[in-house]
Amino acid sequence: MEYVEHLSVEKFIFYLLIVLIFAKVFGHLAEKIGQPSVLGELLAGVFLSTSVLALVPSTEGMVGYETFHLFAEIGVVLLLFEIGLKTRIADLVKVGPVSALVAITGVVFPFMLGYFSIIYFQKFSILSLEANMVELVAIVTGATLTATSVGITARVLADLERLQTKEARIIITAAIIDDVLGLIILGVVSSIVSSFGSEGAGEVHITLGSVAFITAKASGFLVGSIVLGRIIAPRIFGFFSRIDRNNLVWGMAIVFCFVYSYCSNLFSLAPLVGAFAAGLVLRETDQIKTIDSGIKPLSHFFAPIFFVMLGAAVDVSVFNPFVSENIMVISVALILFAAAVIGKYVSGYVVYEKGVRKSIIGVGMIPRGEVGLIFAKIGLVHGIFKIDLFSAVMAMVILTTFIVPPLLNWLFERESKENGLTEKTV
Repeated sequence: MEYVEHLSVEKFIFYLLIVLIFAKVFGHLAEKIGQPSVLGELLAGVFLSTSVLALVPSTEGMVGYETFHLFAEIGVVLLLFEIGLKTRIADLVKVGPVSALVAITGVVFPFMLGYFSIIYFQKFSILSLEANMVELVAIVTGATLTATSVGITARVLADLERLQTKEARIIITAAIIDDVLGLIILGVVSSIVSSFGSEGAGEVHITLGSVAFITAKASGFLVGSIVLGRIIAPRIFGFFSRIDRNNLVWGMAIVFCFVYSYCSNLFSLAPLVGAFAAGLVLRETDQIKTIDSGIKPLSHFFAPIFFVMLGAAVDVSVFNPFVSENIMVISVALILFAAAVIGKYVSGYVVYEKGVRKSIIGVGMIPRGEVGLIFAKIGLVHGIFKIDLFSAVMAMVILTTFIVPPLLNWLFERESKENGLTEKTV
């Protein structure tokens, strides 16, 4: 692909046109074979990536990459806002304790499996690591396996029209709690990494107080923003609806979403968490129908860009088994992939309520997506991951992202068939 100094308007329109056409075509083809459209959008990104057709700026450093990265982030923010608009706070409170248990299990197990995988690699010389680096690499790798990508699962559940199921509420709530836990882990890992110098790991300054502060800050924002929002949102949007019920109401809803997303970032949480909280608040207002109808077109425009660009991050050359250097990368990636899947899948089986499909919750917690990429990049930038391990971790993130849409689709289809057979028997 040609590298230019500036992204011209013509180039931007061309890239955007390509992304949207491929997203819609591949999404439609995925639906034709009984899969969620998000799977098609992810595959569209793979085809558009630098390692295949090279039709979009999919690699960091390419002109236009930052622009489309921003569009993608807006897409996932609007997606989570839309998901929040379809979710009742009371329903989330009901599944809160269960979701917390799922989230904690889904952090602890993957971390331990990732940590001991590195110890195993070193013991059997699968990876060549310096003795003083093993524990640091193991910690960062374990952290990479902990955080669930709520954007992937939420979109699949929306595509399958299953957002109102109890399993969906548990998954989404657990993923949000997971994000808070991920923030704590990120803070701890960043402290460890920042103390790492050219001579090796130095003294790490992590205190119980600092961890408690991060936890209180994140939890305080979530609870405070929802409580405050429920007090002021009805008054604000009641006023706007009296002036102009249609355009002004949904336009200000977007502003409300972005304000929450920005404030979420100030509290070190991902912007999509703030967007989801904004949706939860506005769900309780009398203007919900007007807001929802106005947000849908925007979300359906921007969200596919996120999934296409996520798929475009894939470097398919890493999976070429005929390149000798890739054999080790593939082997490590598959072991980490197994650890990532098992660690999250078992979290579904800690659900103690009857009548809940534990397998659906377990699968819904699997995707790592953009969250795993952040941890992996921290490891690479600070010299903790060599390029081979970084490639393996990237492959793990990609695989966990791609397997969830068809698996969830299959599980829900099987549930429908079983219910149909039961009804016929009765």
